[in-house]
Parts: sequence; C-alpha cells; structure tokens
Amino acid sequence: MMEKGCDCLFKAGKAAGLLALFLILSCLARPLQAEKKKALFVWGGWEGHEPKKCVDIFAPWLEQQGFEVEISHTLDSYLDVDKLKSLDLIVQVFTMSTITREQERGLLEAVKSGVGLAGWHGGLADAFRSNTEYQFMVGGQWVAHPGGIIDYEVNIIDREDPITAGLSDFKMNSEQYYMHVDPIIEVLATTTFSAEHAPWIEGVVMPVIWKKMYGKGRIFYTSLGHLARDFDVPEARTIVQRGMLWAARSLEEKK
Repeated sequence: MMEKGCDCLFKAGKAAGLLALFLILSCLARPLQAEKKKALFVWGGWEGHEPKKCVDIFAPWLEQQGFEVEISHTLDSYLDVDKLKSLDLIVQVFTMSTITREQERGLLEAVKSGVGLAGWHGGLADAFRSNTEYQFMVGGQWVAHPGGIIDYEVNIIDREDPITAGLSDFKMNSEQYYMHVDPIIEVLATTTFSAEHAPWIEGVVMPVIWKKMYGKGRIFYTSLGHLARDFDVPEARTIVQRGMLWAARSLEEKK
C-alpha cells in the first residue's frame, strides 16, 4: 500500500515537473515583444493653422508605425514631468497662445532629458512669443511671410540625411516663412526669397527644414504646413513623417 502511494506521488511530481518545464520552454520560445514607443500630440492655439486637422493626418500614421499615441488639447499636459519623461516623442501643434512658467518648465525639462520634440510651421516656431528659452530649444522663430500665400520652391540641400534622403526639390503654394534662426541648427532644406514682396530681402536663403539637439533631446522642425492641405504635397508629408521618427529615435542617422 505504501509502495502504491509513493508511486502516485512520484508520478504526480514528475507530471508537475514536466508542466513547469513546458511553461519555461514556452516562455523562452515566445518572441519578445518590444515595448511600444510613446508619443504625445499637444494641439491648440490659433485655429487658422488648422491644428486638429493636421493632428488627424499624422497621429493615425504614427500609430500605424507601432507608437502608442495620446492626443491632448491642453498645455497642462506639460505639468506632469514624470509622465513626459516616459515618452519618446512630443509633437506640438500650438500656434501663438501663452504658456505658464510651470508648463514651460515641464516641457523644457522633458526634452532636455532626452524626449524628442517635433513640429511644423507656427505650431512649433510661432508659439509662446515671449518665451525666449522655448525659442532657444526650438532653434528659430517666425517673423514674417511676405506676400502671404504664394508659390515658392523648397530646395533639398542634404540628400543623405534620413529625413530628406531620396527627395527632390519641390514647389509649395503656401506661406514662405521668414525666420530668425539659431546658427547651430542642422539645415536640411532651404527656400530663396524673391524681391516681389519685400525687395530688400531678395536672394535671402532661409532654412525650411532643420534638426538640432536641446540637451539630450532631438528637435525636428519644418516651416511647411500652414494649412492641412499643404500636406497633400507628398514631399511635405513625408518630411514630417520622417522627422517625427527621427526625433523619437526610430530613424537611423546617416552613416
């Protein structure tokens, strides 16, 4: 009787051991799922730049690239610094308006710690006009668009950078931004002003696409994108898509 009981215990122990081994092997065989990168879109400010329509172009695309995307309509999203630091990318679409000291501090601290920042047109480089440290981070500030909506050309000057690789010069019918820019920016594309609307700036070559660092954070900016329809131009849309990926460290640097 004792032998029978021992035999049952042995078989039960053997079965439990095999089950444990099976579970371990299953876990090892299961492909490791990479944690999704996280992006936060913050939109608002002047409605003339169609911020929500622009977000609706790029947020779904970023989700398709495997990002976990959150969309916010308030600058209070910048108050939770710990949450911001857990992100890979912040996309700001917030023309003009004002930002509190605490909101700005959260954004600056997060980017300086390594969170990427991407944006276009006035949503990034004509926001918070009184905040010079913010402008120092972005690398430039809009000051004029002579002639308003006009035809102009964008010239790719770095054809090896992953943001602009394979792209040719292209035409836009939009605002040609005249900007004050930081000499440290890495310029990827430019536009040249004519004398038609402001004779004294004839021949001025102005950056249209740039990237830079702020602390450990990558900054991507393009002056394209006055209205959502600007992104019907394939090159303009591609540049923003690649710029967001670069800022989030999901696009390899050129060798």
